[in-house]
Amino acid sequence: MATPLITRQGYENLKSELDRLWRVERPEVTRMVTWAASLGDRSENADYQYNKKRLREIDRRVRYLQKRLDSLKVVDYHPDQDGRVFFGAWVEIENDEGEIKRFRIAGYDEIFDRKDYISIDSPMARALLKKELDDDVVVKTEAGTFNWLVTAIEYEK
Repeated sequence: MATPLITRQGYENLKSELDRLWRVERPEVTRMVTWAASLGDRSENADYQYNKKRLREIDRRVRYLQKRLDSLKVVDYHPDQDGRVFFGAWVEIENDEGEIKRFRIAGYDEIFDRKDYISIDSPMARALLKKELDDDVVVKTEAGTFNWLVTAIEYEK
């Protein structure tokens, strides 16, 4: 199971999604299901079938978000973190070939649809934790061992 940590921004995004699903999308889809059902034969009514499926998807996501939000621990920035890599940090690293990567170490629920976020549970994030500027980092993965240099550490304050 993923580590139940999340940044304040990520938590607020999940809460906003839950609120939007519950207060906007679900009532709208429910009205569409009711309208489509009033037309008669539901077995061949594409509007009814599609919206009924969408309603199940919304309900599933709402249940997940309600449970997940209760189990998450929000990690806020603290000034003691400056200069070292901890949860929520934006980190820039460089390898011997000059390849540069920049990403934020975030919670599992935040990494989807974000190419610049990595999970706290990833081998890269675990290797980077507590490192300082100009530290060498050895990252061991199934694909092999990789060496990186920490070139920048920033936090959203």
